[in-house]
Order: sequence, then structure tokens, then C-alpha cells
Amino acid sequence: MSIRVEDSAVRPALSPELRRRRAAIFLFMLTVGVGLSSFIVRTPAVRDLVHASTAEMGLILFGLSVGSMTGILSSAALVRRFGARRPILIGGTAFVTGLTLLASMAGLGQGVGVFVGLVGIGLGFGLAEIAINIEGAAIEVASGRSILPVLHGCYSLGSVIGAVAGIGLTAVAFPVWIHLLVVAALALIALLWAIPKIPTTTGRQDAHSSAPPGLRAQLAVWKQHRVIMLGLIVLALALAEGAAGDWLPLLMVDGHGATPAVGSIVFAAFALAMTIGRFSGEPLIERFGKPTVLRASALVSAAGIALVIFSDNIVIAGLAVVLWGLGAALGFPLTLSAAGESDDPTTTVGAVASAGYVAFLVGPPLLGFLGEQFGLRGAMIVVLIVVAAAAIPTSAARTPAAPAIKE
Repeated sequence: MSIRVEDSAVRPALSPELRRRRAAIFLFMLTVGVGLSSFIVRTPAVRDLVHASTAEMGLILFGLSVGSMTGILSSAALVRRFGARRPILIGGTAFVTGLTLLASMAGLGQGVGVFVGLVGIGLGFGLAEIAINIEGAAIEVASGRSILPVLHGCYSLGSVIGAVAGIGLTAVAFPVWIHLLVVAALALIALLWAIPKIPTTTGRQDAHSSAPPGLRAQLAVWKQHRVIMLGLIVLALALAEGAAGDWLPLLMVDGHGATPAVGSIVFAAFALAMTIGRFSGEPLIERFGKPTVLRASALVSAAGIALVIFSDNIVIAGLAVVLWGLGAALGFPLTLSAAGESDDPTTTVGAVASAGYVAFLVGPPLLGFLGEQFGLRGAMIVVLIVVAAAAIPTSAARTPAAPAIKE
């Protein structure tokens, strides 16, 4: 039986245990954000160290996708069997190990080693990310507070911190392999503190449960209309987030004639808007409810994307990116929060999150193919249509009515 928390004007204070659990997952996501963005902004330096062509670098970066999808598809089943801490521990270990290997192999000029390191980073990210979201949803239920938007806000904040630090270190020609080794060491320290604070029981399925195990559960949950609608919403808004993360600087340069420096500034503005949107989401959710906030998010993001596509004024397009980021900010965490309000939150959150990560991983290459044919501004019309359509099924995020208790 799931526990649902009704809206209340006065919320009880968080217990010390819940505060520790919340701090642990916030620190974990901040750390992952710093680690990933530290590598992303130093990708050109890594490419130069391994002497890779553009095509070869594309194959090396594919390691991140291979690892991520493997981890994402495995995580929910591990949570159901062992609880959230085990996959988070394995994922955190793989993440730090992969980042260390990547840094070392880059320093030695070994492209294959960098590929293997990226597989480890992706595997760790995928395994831990689903489990972290399941733990965050459990804390929401136990506390009656909105946790997941701030949780993803910590990831966005980490991305900003890592990007700014990476840009600064690039400017002074600091060796990339030393930079990434330092980040890996700091990540290890943070994860050693955070992981023991996460309980072993979150999401673990009772041995006597009648729910179908493993893959059967993941497939069975998609028979529910509400889960399908939530999956479509998260896929659309994750596509909006992923499209900006991968293509926005190039979109501004090739589509609007901006300089590379301006393209980087516009991307930083998007990341900052995402961070602000996620940290400010809780009062909006409390006042207007999840369906209304999700609907507004989709429409605001769609408005920003439309201006970026159709405006020929570079200033308007650059400012519209803020709308794009603010609208996309709450889509992923808020939909996962709604998924956690179910009779089997572990399976439902895992399934809905997987739909979002499919958009993150498949969407950008698809947009690259379309951009080759129609230009990046033309390719983004697909994102615009999908995001605008996501405003339609947002009633699925409404908290399900609790079943009547028979006397």
C-alpha cells in the first residue's frame, strides 16, 4: 500500500533522518553535475590529447551513451531487489572510477581508454540516477515536501559550477587530465559522505509481494494510461532540455550568426535559467498544483523555442533561451514526482524516468540528422511541436485518489 500526502497549510518539520537523506541525495546530484560538466567543457582539450578526428571523437563520446543506457535499464530492477543504496553505491563507484580512468587515459593519449572511462561514467550515472530519483520520491512522500525539483536543481547548479571552473582552467591552459583527476578525488570524498546516509530499504520489493519482478514489472506498468501520459510528458520536456544541452551553442552560431563566445554565454544563460527554475519550483507547486505548473512549463518552454527558431533578431533569440530554460526546468523532476504517487513507486518512477533518458540520449543525434538536412533552426521545429503537445496530457500529474478503506 502506498502512502499519499495530502496538501496541508502547515507542514511538519523534517526529522533529522530525512534531513540527512535529503542532504545526501542533493550532494550526490551536485557532485555528478560538476563531474559531467567538467568533462564536457574540456572535451576539445581531451580530443587534442588523444589526436582524434571529429568522427573518431563521436565514436569515443558514444561510450557515454552505451554506459548510460545500460545503467538506466538495469537500475530499477536492482532497486526492487536490493533497495536504493546498492545501485547508488555501485553507480557512484563506477562514476568516480570512470572519471579517473578517463583523466589518466587522456593524459596518456589513449582514445580507447577514454572511451572505456566514458562507459564507466555513463554506467554510474544511469545506475545511480534512477535510484536517486526513487529515493527523492520516497522522501517527498515521507515529508510532504517537494524534493525532486530542488534535487535536479542541485544537478543544474553543479553543471554551472563545473562549467565555470572548466572555462577558467581552460583560459589558463591548466592540464585537463590533472583537472579531471582533482574532480574525481573531490567526487570520491563527497560520495563517501553521502551514500551511507541513504537507507537500504527504499524501493526494495518485499519477497512476498505479488507484483511481477524485474522486466515483467517494467513492461506491465506501461499498460496504465496514467503512466503512458506521464511518460509522454517527461519525454517531451526532457527532449527540450537535452536539445539545448547538446545543440544550443551551435544553434546560436550557425542559426543566428553569433560568435562562439556568445554561443557559450547563451548556453550559460540557459543553464542558469534551469537552475533558478528548479530551485524556485516548490512554492509554485504548492500554490497551483503539479498539473497546472507542468502545463505552464510546457507552454513557456514552447514559447521560448518558437522565438529562438523564428526570430531573426539575435538579441530576442538569446533572451528567449531564458524562457526555454525556465519552462524546461521543472518538467523532468515534477513528472517523476507525480510518478512516485502510485501503488508501486519504484517501478513507476523507474519506467517514467527511463522514458526521459531515452529522450536525452536519442533526441540529440536525431536532431543532428535533421539539422544536416534542414538546418538546426528547422530541426528544432520538431522539439517545438513535441513540447507544445506536452501541455495537453498534464492532468495525468494529478495525485490519484486514495482507495476507499473498507470497514
